[in-house]
Amino acid sequence: MNIYTIGDLHLSIAVDKPMDIFGEKWTNHQEKITEYWTATVKDEDVVIIPGDISWGMSAEEALPDLIYIEELPGKKILLKGNHEYWWGTMNKLKELKSTNKLDSIEFLHNNYIYIEEKNSCLCGTRGWKCPGGWDTANFSDQDTKIYLREIQRLELSLKAGAEKSENIICFTHFPPFNNKAEVSGFTELMEKYKVKQCYYGHLHGPSLKYAFNGKISDDSITEYHLVSGDYLGFKPMLINI
Repeated sequence: MNIYTIGDLHLSIAVDKPMDIFGEKWTNHQEKITEYWTATVKDEDVVIIPGDISWGMSAEEALPDLIYIEELPGKKILLKGNHEYWWGTMNKLKELKSTNKLDSIEFLHNNYIYIEEKNSCLCGTRGWKCPGGWDTANFSDQDTKIYLREIQRLELSLKAGAEKSENIICFTHFPPFNNKAEVSGFTELMEKYKVKQCYYGHLHGPSLKYAFNGKISDDSITEYHLVSGDYLGFKPMLINI
């Protein structure tokens, strides 16, 4: 089995939310997702989707998008993004999964998921924008509060995962650093828990100029990869373990 990742599907089956405002790449993007996913992913594979899955504002509006994902090959693991307004508590998510027979979908939410075939733990959190960078003035007290809370959530996930396996793969929706790819509370945690690979999304269109792939310093352990759908051309990215 293989593990893949692709973020920011921005599905909108039940709502009118065209994505081509972010460029020509987004024209008919759901058809592209279907084409590349079915050509790449097998039923025994795992695909992690790190956020911005559906434009649905409620579980009812998001359900057609989740059913679409359910019908694609592989086991899917979903992480919350900044547009996941339909996302609820873990109990609500489990109820949504059970009631609608979303058998191939799991949620990475204040927990970790162990992949036995790879002896690897998948950990992560939504994240938030990080202080510093090119726009230091645009970071409010509320941003600080959310940033610190998301750091705590990431540590809960990493700490639990580290007790199961030394091999941790981390996912965030937001880039885990500012737009200058500087050290943050998120990157410090990944170094602390010896995370070798981290995958993130959120960036589209003009924001892709802030894409960063690689290690943020010569002595870093963690290597970062942007996996938003349009950045990947809507082709799931293979994770090498």
